[in-house]
Amino acid sequence: MRVGFIGLGSQGGPMARRIAESGYPTTLWARRAASLEPFADTPATTAGSPAALAARSDLVCLCVVGDDDVREVLTRDDGVLAGIAPGSIVAVHSTVHPETCRELAKVAAAQRVTLLDAPVSGGGMAAEAGTLLVMVGGDAEAVQRGRPVFETYANPIVHLGDVGAGQTAKLLNNLLFTANLATATSTLTLAGALGIDPARLGEVITHGTADSFALGRVVAAGGTLDRLAAHAGDLLRKDVGLIADLADASGVRPGIVLDAADTTLAFMNRTR
Repeated sequence: MRVGFIGLGSQGGPMARRIAESGYPTTLWARRAASLEPFADTPATTAGSPAALAARSDLVCLCVVGDDDVREVLTRDDGVLAGIAPGSIVAVHSTVHPETCRELAKVAAAQRVTLLDAPVSGGGMAAEAGTLLVMVGGDAEAVQRGRPVFETYANPIVHLGDVGAGQTAKLLNNLLFTANLATATSTLTLAGALGIDPARLGEVITHGTADSFALGRVVAAGGTLDRLAAHAGDLLRKDVGLIADLADASGVRPGIVLDAADTTLAFMNRTR
């Protein structure tokens, strides 16, 4: 399978490298030439436009930032859909609104192209290790066709249902992570008030039944959310807002998890 990859950031870059170094003919495109320089030592080639990349690919993977970026790369005049052949697959690894993927899947289907929503979790280090989590929504046959490529950078790969299901699962994951940050931070603050060194309590809990990924991030940052807020606060705000909108549109009350996530955002001086 020939693979095209767009979105060579801290997470997408290692993903693309794993694909290229696994022997798949890989084509890359980026807005900035500097983003392509780290791949000079790989077998990957480059294209002059998303359309040119798509013309040389059976599977196009997108790992760009947001909804507008996904739409633009796919539908601009020299975008992916301008060059891709019928029967090909597009995998959206970005975390975006499920409805964005559903809308674009319909546009792609008109060209007999299958779009999968396949957001990832784990970060650049997991991509380098080949242990990203991929949450996939879309046609089961297309998922199976793309799975060997996904396996170069991911384990596990979970097929959750129709297009949009992967994005919904990723947003729920991020909602719970955000909520857990509030409970972890509040617990460490309470420890200090009760005369227990928060850092020592963090050491205890990370070896106990209350351990969580969120707690580990808070402990590593010295017991506050300042560091996490600086590099992830806006992304968490976006994702919490998206899942809250989905729940509202479905007439569902998210309950305590959304309240806790909003508390985390407040700790980060952000509001949904």
